[in-house]
Amino acid sequence: MRQAVSPLDYSAWGARLGLLLIGVTAFLIAVNLGAVDIHGLDWLQVFNPQNGYEGASYVLWNIRIPRALLAITVGAALGVAGALAQSLFRNPLADPGLLGVSAGASCSVAIGIVMLDGFRFISPEELRVWAIPVFAFLGAIAVCFCLDYVARVISPGSIAGLLLTGIALNALAGAVIGLCTYLASDEQLRSFTFWTLGSLASARWMMVGVLVGAIVIGWVWIRTLLQDLNALTLGENIANHLGVDVSRLRTKVIVLVATLSGLAVAWCGMIGFIGLMAPNLVRICLGSDQKRVVPYSAGVGAILLLIADTIARTIAIPAEVPVGIFTALLGGPLFLILLRQYRSRLD
Repeated sequence: MRQAVSPLDYSAWGARLGLLLIGVTAFLIAVNLGAVDIHGLDWLQVFNPQNGYEGASYVLWNIRIPRALLAITVGAALGVAGALAQSLFRNPLADPGLLGVSAGASCSVAIGIVMLDGFRFISPEELRVWAIPVFAFLGAIAVCFCLDYVARVISPGSIAGLLLTGIALNALAGAVIGLCTYLASDEQLRSFTFWTLGSLASARWMMVGVLVGAIVIGWVWIRTLLQDLNALTLGENIANHLGVDVSRLRTKVIVLVATLSGLAVAWCGMIGFIGLMAPNLVRICLGSDQKRVVPYSAGVGAILLLIADTIARTIAIPAEVPVGIFTALLGGPLFLILLRQYRSRLD
């Protein structure tokens, strides 16, 4: 018997096709725009490097393509992390930064740059370029486990307690960052400030590979949680009656949010609002089913960050503007609109 296709299936396929077309267009624009002009022969040399990469083809293969792919993977990671955080808190204003993950990573990097004198103790010098990503990742993971432990002891099973713990950790991280900023030299302060504004300038193929691997492994795990996340949107008590172990689900989601957003922050610095914008845009277009919100947030987050990074590195050639400025310009107004809608519902 021929199975009927519902209008929802058509809308999902339309959304996938639309995202794919927009994503491919944004990618082609991103790798062709810049201080060095790219021509068709440069693309041919990329796909057939008989004599290696020279001139524009070198720029294309070693700088622009990995940078565009890093923007896509980081945007996807932040979009998924934001969707999971909003599902956990059942609040469209929730963001990985609310859990203290970004602040923990930032605090760890500040300690490394200021207290450890820019990682000068690391030898050989080539290893120092890995110091900031490693410290950022360790800070995010440390906050994750600290958040989960404290929330379990103070108010076990309560999402409100978890949220308050995240706010407290944010405040503590802010205090340490303030102390490091006060003690920093001009050079250290400049390095830390540029990192906090976010940049994809250090993109390498290896970073893309690590993030793609993390996203694929994370997605295999996330697929097993989507049904439980849909039940959680009905409330903790109802989810418990439906057989969902809310406490275990919370722990799994926290680990996923911390890992995805921690890896993204580690490579590129603080890039805000992608985790807020992507899930809300998906929810407006396709509804609140987590089976759609989570995967489509990856696509929307990737496109948003790719567009923002293209603008950031081309608007003031040869200088480069930190990408975090443009994500904030896009996300700030959306946050205010969502805040107004959320408040009107409460009234």
